Amino acid sequence: MSADWRWEYDPDHAHVAGGIPAHVVTEVERLAGQLADLAGMGVDVSGFGNGPRPGGLRRMDAAGGWFFFLVAPQEAPADG
Repeated sequence: MSADWRWEYDPDHAHVAGGIPAHVVTEVERLAGQLADLAGMGVDVSGFGNGPRPGGLRRMDAAGGWFFFLVAPQEAPADG
């Protein structure tokens, strides 16, 4: 597993977080950062939060609201 895990807004910050109170955005960003840090340490985060099955779209409660996340590991580019 790669230590280069990260989180990102999809498609972008304005689309996803526009109009959401700053304290909610801050908490979601904190939790997303923690998920990426755990994944980078080798922890399988695909079962965190709530969802129909591990590895699929997950829902996590945050700051009186919730956010969805999807664990989407990328394969390392082939050498050569």
